Amino acid sequence: MNYENYDPFFLDQPVVDLYLPIWAKLPGFKSKPAFIWAEDGPIQPSSLTYEELNISAQCISSELLLSLRRNDVVLVLCSPGLKFVEIIFGCLRAGVLAVPISPPHPSFSNENYHHLLRVVSQTRPKIAIALRDYIKHVEKYVVKSTNKKLSEALRNLRWIPTEDLKGKKMKMQLENVNFDSGFEYNGCSVDDVCLIQYTSGTTAIPKPVLVTAGSAAHNVRVARKAYDFNPNTVVVSWLPQYHDCGLMFLLLTIVSGATCVLTSPNTFVNRPRIWLELISEFKATCTPVPSFALPLVLKRGYAGATVTGNVNPISMLSLKNLIIVNEPIYESSVEEFVEVFKPFGLNPLAISPSYGLAENGTFVSTSWSSSNSDKFRTLPTYKKLLPSARLDEDVDIEILVVNEETNEIVEDGVEGEIWISSPSNAIGYLGHPSLTQQVFNARLKNRVGNCYVRTGDRGVVKGEHRFLYVTGRCSDIIKFPNGQEIHPHYLETLTYKSCPNVLRGGCVAVFKMCESKYRFVAVVAEVQSKGERESDMFLKQICEGIRNAIMKEEGVGIGLVVLVKVGSVPKTTSGKIQRWLAKYKFVKSQMNIIMQMKFDNNGNVQSTVQKVMQISGKKETEKVKKVLVVEEEEGMFFAPTNRTLKSSL
Repeated sequence: MNYENYDPFFLDQPVVDLYLPIWAKLPGFKSKPAFIWAEDGPIQPSSLTYEELNISAQCISSELLLSLRRNDVVLVLCSPGLKFVEIIFGCLRAGVLAVPISPPHPSFSNENYHHLLRVVSQTRPKIAIALRDYIKHVEKYVVKSTNKKLSEALRNLRWIPTEDLKGKKMKMQLENVNFDSGFEYNGCSVDDVCLIQYTSGTTAIPKPVLVTAGSAAHNVRVARKAYDFNPNTVVVSWLPQYHDCGLMFLLLTIVSGATCVLTSPNTFVNRPRIWLELISEFKATCTPVPSFALPLVLKRGYAGATVTGNVNPISMLSLKNLIIVNEPIYESSVEEFVEVFKPFGLNPLAISPSYGLAENGTFVSTSWSSSNSDKFRTLPTYKKLLPSARLDEDVDIEILVVNEETNEIVEDGVEGEIWISSPSNAIGYLGHPSLTQQVFNARLKNRVGNCYVRTGDRGVVKGEHRFLYVTGRCSDIIKFPNGQEIHPHYLETLTYKSCPNVLRGGCVAVFKMCESKYRFVAVVAEVQSKGERESDMFLKQICEGIRNAIMKEEGVGIGLVVLVKVGSVPKTTSGKIQRWLAKYKFVKSQMNIIMQMKFDNNGNVQSTVQKVMQISGKKETEKVKKVLVVEEEEGMFFAPTNRTLKSSL
C-alpha cells in the first residue's frame, strides 16, 4: 500500500472509518474537533471531537446491528448537521449501506416527494432514520393521504428516530470496548458497497451509484494528496452533505486528521456572507464552492450584516485552497472575485479549479498545484474557461478525451467525451444493468486494456502541461444543420449579461425545441421579483435584447425567449441547471410565464404572449413524454428483487 499521507510512518488504511480509532487514541487528537457545526445567529457553534465521533460511530453501529445485518440498506433522511455526520460514520462502522438524501417537507406537497419515492422503490431500505418530529408528521400524512403509492411506501418503512441512536444504554456497552488494543473491526471491507450515492440529476433523472468502501477511501486519499491536506487543515463547507463534494469532504476530513466547519446550504443562500465570516473566524485553509457561488457572493453577500446587525470583519489571509467545482468555470467570474477580495487577503494562488463526478466517488483532478508553480493569472484559458484538471502521468488515475461516436482518443486541442479509469470508479448503477455496462465498462476501439467510466462531460486537452478544460455536457450540446455546435452555457451567460439588473444570474436555461418541421433554440430566463411588475413594452425589449445579444456575440438565432417568475427554472441540489427538466416543464405548461416572444429566422417577432401558460406544440410534448418513458424502462424507477446488489448491476 502506498504511503500517501503527510507522514511516511503513518500507514494508510483500506477504508475511511479505520482512521477514526487511530486518531481517537492519539493524545493530540482526542479532544481535537473533527467537525464544527455553525449556524447564523446567536447560537454558539457545536463540535464533535475525534474521540466523540469514534465513540458515537460505535454506539450507532451497535444499535443498528440489533435489528440489521451487514449490507442491509439504511435510508438517511436527516437534515445537515453533526447528527448526520455521526449516522454516516455509524453506518460505515456497522457495515450497512447508507443512502443519504435530502428529506422532503413532510407535507409532500408540490410533488416534492418523487425523489424519495424513487429512492425507496429502488434501494428497498430496511430502515429509515429521521428526526422524531419528522417521523410524526410522516405518520400523520400516511393516515390522511390519498396518494396510495407514496403512503404505502412510507407505511412499509421501519422508522428510527435519530434521538434513539445514541442513548446511555449503548454508551454503557462501550465500556467493554478497548480501542487501544484488541479492537476487532467489523465495519465495511474494501469490496463492500458502503454508499448508494445519487447523481445530481443535471442531465436526467438521478441514478443510484454504488460506491465501495475501497473506492471511497482511494478517492479521498487522492484528493488529500492533490490539495496537500494535513492535520493543520481547516475546511469550511456549506455544500449539501448528501452526495458528491459535500459528502466527500466529510470523509476527506477524517482521512487527513483535519477539522471541518459545516453549515447548511440554506444558511448560505439566505445570507451568503456567512461563508466569508466562517473562513475569517476559524482561519480556514480550504473551502469548496460551486462556481455559481462566486458571483452570488459578490452580488449580495459582500457587505451584508449578521442577524444581530453587526458586520463581522472579513479576512481571507489563511486560505490556501479556494476549490471551485461545478463546471464550466469562467475566468471572468473568478477574476472578478479575486480582484474584490484581494484587499481582504485572498491570495490568487489559492484558486483551485477542480473536476469530479459521482460515478468516480467525487474527486477526479485539479489544475491547482501545491508547488504554486502556476499562478492563477497565468493559467491558460480555452474559450473563456479555466482548466479544471491536469493530466499528470504519476498518478493511478487515467483521464482521456475520446470521440464519443468512434471510441477513439482524439488529439490534444480537439473536443470529445471525458473518460476516466481509476480505483476510485464506482461499480455501477443499482438496478441498471444495461446502463452500467455502457457507462462503467467503456473500452477504446481496437485496444485491449482498462475499462473506463464515460462521464458524459465534454472536454479538451490543451498546452504543454496538458490541462483539461471541461466545456459542457455531451447531451446538452446544441447542433445546427450547418455543422455548428455550441454549449448552452455560453448562451445562458450572454442572456444574463444582456440585462443583469432584471434577470437572475444562474437561473437561465437554453435548449433546442422542435415544432412541426421548424427547429429552434429556446431561452427560458427567470426575472427578479421587481422585474415582474415592469410594463409589457419593457419586457418585450428584454426579450429582443436577449436575442440581439446572442446573435451579435455567437451568431445564433434564438427562436423563442420566455421570461418566467422566480423559482421556475429547475436546479439540482448543488445549483446546476436541469435543462432537460426545464424543457419538460415548459412543454407541460408547468412554468409561471410572464412573457414569451417567438422569432422567425430573420429575427422578426412572430408572436408575443403575456402572462399566460402555453404549450409549445403537441409533437414536442409527446417527444418529451417518450424520453421519460424510455428512462423508466431503462430502470430509473426499477425496484430490485432480493438479489444481491452486485448481481443487480
